[in-house]
Amino acid sequence: MEEKANEGHDAFNTPMLPSFVPRVGMEFRNSNEAWAYWLSYGGQKGFEVRKRYTNKRKSDGKITSCKFVCANEGHRLKDKRDCPRAETRTDCQVHMIVIMDRKKEILKVTDLVLEHNHQLHLPETLHLMVSQRKISDLQAFEIETADDAGIGPKAAHELASRQVGG
Repeated sequence: MEEKANEGHDAFNTPMLPSFVPRVGMEFRNSNEAWAYWLSYGGQKGFEVRKRYTNKRKSDGKITSCKFVCANEGHRLKDKRDCPRAETRTDCQVHMIVIMDRKKEILKVTDLVLEHNHQLHLPETLHLMVSQRKISDLQAFEIETADDAGIGPKAAHELASRQVGG
């Protein structure tokens, strides 16, 4: 019997079990569930994540395959500016490819590489990773309200700081 990806893990902001490692054959109901799993796994292990590609069926727009990678995958194009940004990509090969099983209409992990060629984030700094930053619905509402009222980001940040006593 194949293990479902959502066993022991809720795709909506619940931390994964420490021993929950992706494996070939895992199944997901849809691409959002697969992405939530990869995002959570990256956060648990200490690496940033990206979507490399997503293929959709033309007839109904349903996702047939996608590849999720470590954010350090590949290389950036040559920077033509006088002061180029530091290179952050290391051609890391970590990825998870999911392809639709056309009979079951589910996505299944078919290819997986988990060995990084760079240092991972320390457990104490995982919350600082861009992919792991989360804001509440209330915070999102307050940001949108401040923006709608014409309050700039700096002033909105100052207001939020004063609200919490900072």
